[in-house]
Formats: sequence, structure tokens, C-alpha cells
Amino acid sequence: MRVHVVTHPEVRVDPAVPVPEWGLSDAGRARLAHLVALPWVPDLTRIVSSAERKARETAAALAEVTGLPVGVDPELGENDRSATGFLPPAEFEATADAFFARPAESVRGWERAVDAQARVVAAAARAAAGAAGDVAVVCHGGVGTLLLCAVLGVPVDRRWDQPGQGSVWSYDPATGRGAGPWTRLGPGGTEPVATVGP
Repeated sequence: MRVHVVTHPEVRVDPAVPVPEWGLSDAGRARLAHLVALPWVPDLTRIVSSAERKARETAAALAEVTGLPVGVDPELGENDRSATGFLPPAEFEATADAFFARPAESVRGWERAVDAQARVVAAAARAAAGAAGDVAVVCHGGVGTLLLCAVLGVPVDRRWDQPGQGSVWSYDPATGRGAGPWTRLGPGGTEPVATVGP
């Protein structure tokens, strides 16, 4: 059994819409074809998604080809950034760098990385509990990275971050073995645009 950690692909950014309600862009929807073509998709027995729209839309693509229902766990949501709301890209990246660099601190009012990590680790364990086979956990880049750090047993560090929206890594939930590397979804469903791992 493996847990496949999937992050949503590209989104339609709209500063007037709350970030959790952003949906996938046309490019993101096109990338879903590569997700559903991955060789482990037919082996899925459970799909669990963050409650955020972009993750639910990603999980729905897996559900459509497998016939499985989508379970929703709000604890798989991205780190809470409501204190700042939308930030322009350069400012967001600088704040995200600080979030990962100082995991025990609240950067600009954001949820602390250690707290986000604890809840996503617990949520992933719930998703895997009692599953008869492979599980897809559909979430977000930040929390997927925090989960990867926890499974690898390494300190929180952004160097373990996904190579881009719409990426996946897998692990054995019983042993933690085989964690990573990230692979970006691409042509044929396996294009390693960039990978990060041990």
C-alpha cells in the first residue's frame, strides 16, 4: 500500500476571491490529464481531499476515472494565510520563504509551519487508516512539503518544496519508506520537470 500525495495544478488567481475558493485554470485542468494517466491510479482504493476548491477539483478528476467517492478533510488545507490575504507573487514568495525558514514562528500572522505540519501529518494518517489499497491525498504544495519533511524525518526546509503546482510524491504509510521525490505532472503523466528528494 502507498499513499500518493498530489498537489493541485495551476489555479485561476483572483485577488477579489478568497484563496480557498480559487479554482483551477485552463492550464491546470489540462494538467489533470497527466494525473489520471499515472500507473497507480487504477490501484486507488480511497481519495481524500482538502476542502479547498482547487484540491476538490483535482480530486474529482481522480474520482471520475476510478469511480471512487472523494472524502474531504479540511485539515489537509493549505497553511492558513488569511492574516495577509492575497499577496503579489514576489511578496508571497518572500513570506513563504520565511514561513519555512522559521517554522516555530507565525510569520505575518500566518499559521506556524509546525502547526500546519502536525495537522497534515494527522490528516494523512487518517486517510490511510484501514485502507484496502493505495490512497490519494490531494492537498497543496506547502502542506505537502511539510508532510514530506515529517515522513523523511528532516527539519522543515523549503528545499523539499514541490517543483511546481501539480506535483506528486508517494510513500509507504507503515514504514515511511520510499518517500519522494516530487515529480511534476507532465506529458505522459510522468514528466520529471524537476524532482526533489533524498
